[in-house]
Amino acid sequence: MVRAMTLAAAAMGGGCVNVTAPDKPIEINLNISVTQEVVYRLDNSAKELIKENPGIF
Repeated sequence: MVRAMTLAAAAMGGGCVNVTAPDKPIEINLNISVTQEVVYRLDNSAKELIKENPGIF
């Protein structure tokens, strides 16, 4: 049991990771074009209904 714990402790302490910052700044260029078109078309019967009942909206 002691031997297994010693091996586990050695395995956990064996790996080392070094992280360093880059020399140049990081550039992120986002060229996004968002176009949204909303088109409402009323047919003749809907236009007439609105004219006859202006209070519904």
